Amino acid sequence: MRTPSPTTTSARPARPSHRGWRGAPRWLLALTVLAAVHTAWLTYGTLAIRFERDVARLVFNDNSEALEQAALQAGYGTDSLRSVLAAVPLPPADSTYLVVSITDRRMWYKRADSVLFTAPIATGSGKHLVIQGGARVLRFETPRGRLVVQRLDSAPAWIPPDWHYQEQANKRGLGLTQLVRGQPIPLRDGGRITVQGNDVVHIGPDGSTRSLSAADGREIVANGKIVIPPYGTRQRRYEGALGSFRLYLGDGYGMHGTNDPSSIGRAVSHGCIRLRNEDIAELYHRVAVGTPVYIY
Repeated sequence: MRTPSPTTTSARPARPSHRGWRGAPRWLLALTVLAAVHTAWLTYGTLAIRFERDVARLVFNDNSEALEQAALQAGYGTDSLRSVLAAVPLPPADSTYLVVSITDRRMWYKRADSVLFTAPIATGSGKHLVIQGGARVLRFETPRGRLVVQRLDSAPAWIPPDWHYQEQANKRGLGLTQLVRGQPIPLRDGGRITVQGNDVVHIGPDGSTRSLSAADGREIVANGKIVIPPYGTRQRRYEGALGSFRLYLGDGYGMHGTNDPSSIGRAVSHGCIRLRNEDIAELYHRVAVGTPVYIY
């Protein structure tokens, strides 16, 4: 029998497989993963740049409350109120502290059992505000528990949050419109409302420009809607609404004065503790940062 030639019996070596998941070429899988990583990196970079831009604007305009909210929403901060409620110990017998009674609407500045100063207050109204057609409900209550004085502010300004404008629109039967930098609001008379620098201005049909004013209860109205100015504008900063001084307690809460002394002794605030201006001035000059505040 004839022996077969090696050229007719040897098999050609098998080529290595380059197939990945479900038969797709590995190079294609690698390219897909690389594209996904690149997209995620670009998204993160864009968010980081926007966050840094907003933080810079907030710091420039001394908007610490909005800065804290931006940090919380971006994941760069923690809920300081919750951590304070859990971490503040009972005060030593020889230290000073503040006690606030929501029911009695009165505060006491004490050392041990001795009362060093007392004054009437106003507290949270307990009212509800429905946000965005029922997506969220706010309740304006003064928080109970153990807080601490985190900062002392002289001549504080109020930076109203977005819900303030919805509350005002509800009261007055008006709509809402958000003013965005670089996107003017056209008016029925042919003019427009826009932002120039840190100012909200009205530009008339003839090109004339005038700065607009805004205050609590006297917001800018255009086309039957209340205008929500951007953060960082002068019209988003209300001077005098918080009185002469403030003891800041974190997460937007504080003990401060008022431009409405008739509200003292009532449940009318959005959660902060109001005092007469002369009483908050007394506390401002007595109380130190780090003083515990017990609210019940």
